[in-house]
Amino acid sequence: MVKEKIVEWIETGKVNPGEKIYSENELVQIFGVSRHTVRQAVGDLVHEGLLYREQGAGTFCSHNPKQSKQNQSSSSVIKGKNIGVITTYISDYIFPSIIRGIESYLTTQGYTLTLSCTDNDVEKERQCLQTMLGRNIDGLIVEPTKSSNYNPNINYYLELEQNNIPYLMINQFYSQLMPPHIIMNDEHGGFIATEHLIKLGHEKIIGLFKTDDLQGVHRMQGFIRAFREHGVTFFPEMVITYSTEDVNSKTLKQIEEFFSKDEKPTAIVCYNDQLAVSVLDVLRKLDLKVPEDVSIVGYDDSFLAEATEVKLTTVTHPKMDMGIEAAKWIVSAVENKEVPQSKVYEPELVVRNSTMQLKKTSLI
Repeated sequence: MVKEKIVEWIETGKVNPGEKIYSENELVQIFGVSRHTVRQAVGDLVHEGLLYREQGAGTFCSHNPKQSKQNQSSSSVIKGKNIGVITTYISDYIFPSIIRGIESYLTTQGYTLTLSCTDNDVEKERQCLQTMLGRNIDGLIVEPTKSSNYNPNINYYLELEQNNIPYLMINQFYSQLMPPHIIMNDEHGGFIATEHLIKLGHEKIIGLFKTDDLQGVHRMQGFIRAFREHGVTFFPEMVITYSTEDVNSKTLKQIEEFFSKDEKPTAIVCYNDQLAVSVLDVLRKLDLKVPEDVSIVGYDDSFLAEATEVKLTTVTHPKMDMGIEAAKWIVSAVENKEVPQSKVYEPELVVRNSTMQLKKTSLI
């Protein structure tokens, strides 16, 4: 009932794309249902792409499904105005900013946007691609799913090529395809994060890297390069790798084990800010202070970097600008204009208070 009513508000224009819906408390009062029911209904609509969340701001309408259907039914008449976007996530972390960037440009050019997410699951990616192909999209922006592995959905991308439907990959790309892409130089990002700690006198540094996505593989390569270039002794156990499914269980448990030893690490490089905040929680439970006892560097310069009392030193990610650039690329490709080259952003380090010079009276 709650879901149907919210969809009705969107379809009738009571809530328009980009506008905020009622708060959780207001929805509980309006429908007379439990908070759990409201959260489940809103969560389902977020997963379906009709709504998206912004940390600290609320929940917003993504698009009008009725208008999308009208656009799809007339797509044979109005060609070149329907762009699909597939990301690993829609409402979490840095993804709302990327999507806002895409949407902001597409809207000015008269394009409609069809959103879906894979949750970094290849089976869901297959379903998303089938849906996009069924909707006669004119172009597609994709964030790859588990990009470090062989992708079983390559046939759908080849089908896009055979149908002359341009597509662009963001954040990473499938090496089996070598498609046009807009990405970060993640190897350099991992390098500057680690080099910063080494220059502060840290040598026993842990690196936490998600390795089913190439971003994590490249950040780990930069981590290792920093040790090599600065002549710091490297130990294999200083790298902890994890996959999408086991970040909270396996990785955080390993962190606890590391800091239960006599010779404790003095610094940590995290795959992203999201993980860094989780690591902060673990260290608090162990009565360790950041940065006095342990220095931490995150990645992406997300809203989480300044969400706690510890402000994270982190590596930049272009987020909204990447979204705008991706939208410009796909519009040029759809309209057969001069298509820009693939783009690689060079990251920078943002230094805050989660890192400090290693003191002689350190933990090691």
